[in-house]
Amino acid sequence: MKKILLSGLVAASLMLLPAISYAQGCVAIRQFSGLGNAVGQGNILEKGEWNISANYRYFKSFRHFRGSHEEANRIEDGTQVINHQHGVDFNISYAFSERLYGIVSLPFQYNERSSLYEHGRTERHTTYSKGFSDMRIGAGYWLLSGEKAKKGNTAIGFGLKFPTGDYAATSTFYNQGDEGVEQIKTVDQSIQLGDGGTGLIIDFQGLWNITSTYFWYYDGFYMFNPKETNGTPTNRRRENEAIMSVPDQYAVRTGVFKSFEKIHGLGISLGGRVEGIPVHDAIGGSDGFRRPGYIISVEPGISYMKGNVTGTLNVPIALYRNRTQSVTDIENSTPDDVVHGDAAFADYLINFSLAWRIPKKAPKVFNSL
Repeated sequence: MKKILLSGLVAASLMLLPAISYAQGCVAIRQFSGLGNAVGQGNILEKGEWNISANYRYFKSFRHFRGSHEEANRIEDGTQVINHQHGVDFNISYAFSERLYGIVSLPFQYNERSSLYEHGRTERHTTYSKGFSDMRIGAGYWLLSGEKAKKGNTAIGFGLKFPTGDYAATSTFYNQGDEGVEQIKTVDQSIQLGDGGTGLIIDFQGLWNITSTYFWYYDGFYMFNPKETNGTPTNRRRENEAIMSVPDQYAVRTGVFKSFEKIHGLGISLGGRVEGIPVHDAIGGSDGFRRPGYIISVEPGISYMKGNVTGTLNVPIALYRNRTQSVTDIENSTPDDVVHGDAAFADYLINFSLAWRIPKKAPKVFNSL
């Protein structure tokens, strides 16, 4: 029973890692948003142990929403914007004690954005961005210890996101201006490698044993981005949308995980999650261009643990998508003309993670002669 419980706790905690912080589309919670990629491993580490993980995610956004209404004609007319986004995070976690852990997360991105409207509205072309994104460091603390934590635990974490990614990445745009020339310009906000702000991250996570093989999990974060704008031009016509905003971001997940007695190391999960970008930041101003909105998804997952290595696959499937009215939309609206921008969303997101727990080496014992 103890072995089953431990196996379930280990696998379930690792299943939380890949999918906390990645929204699907132009309303993009980038992979550098939260600390969920590496937080969660502290509860399976003893003092002095390490955990190294690599998380890969991919999505294709192409369905346009204005509010919660899908503009299906965009696909029928061939005018939809299509984003292909790939990201890999390399995470290192260390347990300072059985309750206190620290993490460092190093993210990388490769993005493609295909559109008509950015290239003279006559030909479809693709812009690109790739490279290092905004790194994160943080720490967390489990609230219970010893016997009090034998059925489960909750951790509270804090972290910082640094503006190490290029937030003014450029690419070639075609059919620009009256003469239809090629120009090097900054790419759309949704495929920028960073947001240019230093963010404060507050997160939580928890895992509780319901029965011998069932576990309730929950986790979430909010990232405060006090900086208002980052100085990067959007190439948009409206004056109040000329510069990119530095928005807050958030995500919350919960669900049930099941481990299997007969197939040791195998686990499956089913849950839901909400993630998005708010219209107004909690701290600081909210001017500049942003695409606020949120996504509600159902999230099935599967994991397998062999020794100290665990692989997990989570595939959040979008159920409800809403591109909310932004600050600049409201400013540009009149009683006779309500402005409400759109955004492209994906149908699903693929998250795959490999994590390697490095046990603390036992001290060598020398026999005396």
